[in-house]
Amino acid sequence: MITLQLGMTAAKTRGGGVDRYYFSLLRELPELGVGVRGLVVGDPAVTAASDGVSVFAPEGAGMLRRWSALRGAVADVGRTDLTVSHFAPYAFPVLDRVRNRPLVVHFHGPWALESAVEGAGRMAVAAKRALEHVVYRRAARFIVLSRAFATILSSEYGVREDRIRIVPGGVDVARFRGVGSRADARRALGWEVDRPTVVTVRRLVHAKGLENLIDATQQVRAAVPDVQVVIVGTGPLAADLQRRVRELGLEQTVRFAGYVSEDDLPSVYRAADLFVVPTIALEGFGLVVVEALACGTPVLVTPIAGLPEVVRDLDPSLILSGTSPREIASGVTGALTGTHVMPSEEACIAYAGRFDWPAIAARVRDVYREVA
Repeated sequence: MITLQLGMTAAKTRGGGVDRYYFSLLRELPELGVGVRGLVVGDPAVTAASDGVSVFAPEGAGMLRRWSALRGAVADVGRTDLTVSHFAPYAFPVLDRVRNRPLVVHFHGPWALESAVEGAGRMAVAAKRALEHVVYRRAARFIVLSRAFATILSSEYGVREDRIRIVPGGVDVARFRGVGSRADARRALGWEVDRPTVVTVRRLVHAKGLENLIDATQQVRAAVPDVQVVIVGTGPLAADLQRRVRELGLEQTVRFAGYVSEDDLPSVYRAADLFVVPTIALEGFGLVVVEALACGTPVLVTPIAGLPEVVRDLDPSLILSGTSPREIASGVTGALTGTHVMPSEEACIAYAGRFDWPAIAARVRDVYREVA
């Protein structure tokens, strides 16, 4: 089986969970007898180490230019047996060129609904929703990361449940487990070694709830005065979040680490006493959750969409009672002071093993085989 994999982005400083999922999956599939021909937007240098993946347009190109380039790239790919979409806008312009092949959609999130959360206008949201409907009507199967996103596909887009398969995200357990001590990780990153440290790795957008985490930090500091909170990531809210920290007088408590390379991510997770995911909307899985667990770091998540599904079997108490600053502060304070006993390092690592990429990729391959 040879698959045409329509990805999203290959960028040196912007890749998110969808991009890490995409490149990790494409590394595993050939080991299972599934050929890949990948197409993404971005930097050719990022794809150089990924066999079978090519850039069809630069990241700065407008959407019409991307679509035109993508149509040409698909025509040049050669024979494939199955088309796989990881981002509906990049499947839409080539539906006519792949009409003789089955289509499988990896549903990483509702593009239109996510845009609405970030403040897009009604016309823009409606146009994105219409585009998604066109692509989804063509799909033979959908792969979703959680039951929560299966429900969104069914209720918001009218997709029949018999076409949906739930396959969680994956993690390279060996890579994330092979980091040294917590103190060594902090030294390597240039962080203070002796302070209780809370970390999150997020795109700096409204849906990720970082404003609430910052407000919660003020309350946590009352119980844990030397706490430090490190926010890793980039995004359009960077300036607003930094301003909020200054207004609350948290400059010595909250640190913005900006972009961290793929190579340094294991150290980031390992450096944390506690990892927090404060999302307020539309989190289908939370790849950062299993990555942190694979480093032996316990994780607190808000009760949003697919996040509870990821940690419930490890310890239901890792699910915060809500998304408000007060509820986040209560969970973080309990974890740092020991009144809320967290799973051990060994338990976190063992649990992450159920998401190891070879097993997850095999489940994805099986879905592909249903229609190819």
